[in-house]
Amino acid sequence: MLTAPVLGRGDELAAILDCWDALPTRPPTWTGPRVAVIQGEAGLGKTTLVGSVINALNSQPHRVLNGHCRLHSPAPYDWLATILCAHPQAALSVPDDARAWLSQDPDVPADRYTPAALLRLAERAVRELVDRGPALVIAEDLHALDPASLSLLTELVSGPALPALLLVTTRPASESVAPDLAARTLARLSSAPDSLRLGLKPLATGDIRALLTAAYRQSIDERLAESVRQRIGGNPYHLGELLASGPVDPVRLVEAPSLTVRETQVLACLAEGWSNKQVARALGISIRTVAVHVSNLLRKTGSASRTEAALWAVSHRRLAPSRVG
Repeated sequence: MLTAPVLGRGDELAAILDCWDALPTRPPTWTGPRVAVIQGEAGLGKTTLVGSVINALNSQPHRVLNGHCRLHSPAPYDWLATILCAHPQAALSVPDDARAWLSQDPDVPADRYTPAALLRLAERAVRELVDRGPALVIAEDLHALDPASLSLLTELVSGPALPALLLVTTRPASESVAPDLAARTLARLSSAPDSLRLGLKPLATGDIRALLTAAYRQSIDERLAESVRQRIGGNPYHLGELLASGPVDPVRLVEAPSLTVRETQVLACLAEGWSNKQVARALGISIRTVAVHVSNLLRKTGSASRTEAALWAVSHRRLAPSRVG
């Protein structure tokens, strides 16, 4: 239901599709990769926009390579490892042991190749997967990628022409695992010929009003839409939460905030005075994920601190029936 055009991302979607359509398809004219960088804070719809791009392409790619980070077990070349694991039967000239290492096979020795040699082999693997192209190469959450993956992306842009559109999503470089390297990588990607850089902003009141009108099949007052915008900060993800778990009556959207099951569990832990590390251990999630949930809870409850959020939970009787542990 929450498609990019409905969420006010139609211009960005059209710009990326134009970038794809302009990609040369014959070897003599290859100048790629063309690069499109989608940057924005968490929850602004970067992944949704990527999905809309894949579904709306006018011509189908020879291959879609979609790589991302592995937050729970970060290791060199996480981005490439997710791609190789998705294409285990692809024929590559990369030595079997190097391919196994790049795929993060736990039984392969880690010291057989030098870092420079691994970088060359990693680049070769991507280029052979792209093959004759045109391909759609996706790097999601660049801010969370390991340094080796960032170096690989830079090499793909700096090296010989590649018949592909490199579609990158990222939060600001300041939020990255390696901020300085991420900033340099983004600068290099953005300086590529015919590169496209899109900064996603929070949804405007008009976008929210249009979506609420479509969702509830009735005209939504602009003041109500503005109230919802202020409550969610114009964040499409949080708007989706409201539509998925909120009451049927749209007027009540701006009353008591709706919490997800996980947020309720985290809130119960906050009421116990637990640290993020203790919450992560109890719920089996990463500390980074806990921090995101805490941030969402502070925003939804209008609290300025963890203690204030815990007091809000008690006063509104929003604690889980039993303590998580």
